[in-house]
Amino acid sequence: MTIFTRERGKLDAVAKGVRRMRSPLAGRLELANECAFLMHRGRSLEVIVSAETISAPWPTLVEPERYAVVSLMAETIDAFCELDLALPEVYDLLAGAIGTIAGSADPLGLLPRFSLRLLDLLGLAPPLDRCVRCGCALDSDNVWLDAEAGGFVDGACRERWRDLAELTAQDLVNLRALAVPKGGEAAALHATPAAAHAVAELVAHHLGRRPKAVAYLGGLGA
Repeated sequence: MTIFTRERGKLDAVAKGVRRMRSPLAGRLELANECAFLMHRGRSLEVIVSAETISAPWPTLVEPERYAVVSLMAETIDAFCELDLALPEVYDLLAGAIGTIAGSADPLGLLPRFSLRLLDLLGLAPPLDRCVRCGCALDSDNVWLDAEAGGFVDGACRERWRDLAELTAQDLVNLRALAVPKGGEAAALHATPAAAHAVAELVAHHLGRRPKAVAYLGGLGA
């Protein structure tokens, strides 16, 4: 099992006998379930002794799009764990996002906010009020995504020989609203298509690759 914890970040563990019908762990270690574990350290892996369910959204996550989105979130967290990720705020972000997706009719639409908030917690979020290259204030009518630079550029810094995605004033406003922490004024849950594309490109840039679950989402026609 791969577990993401509040205090210790990512842990690899073994759950002995979990596939037995009468195992006390059976049904508790499904994808995205939140549990309180009792474990001890083995030779190379943590050994799960017991698990007490805190929340179990699995029955609603088996819907294909919800499953794909949660899988993508888990894969993204797992990949960023290479940065020695162990922030309680990241745990809370993931737990909250899973709970929201479990009850959402549009789970894919919630993914950009999660990704942008994650980048912010990791110190990787792009500035949304100034050009990432020159530092000048962004003119909302002239903004382009430059994922290789890690953010957005203005007309003066745009390399015209490159095919950069352009964002409208509405897209920029939406990105700023997506970045607002939970409970903040003017926070947005859903992204415009251009904002969603921009966030996905920035995540891929910082990971150095696209998460594998992206292909699964594409197979669903998303």
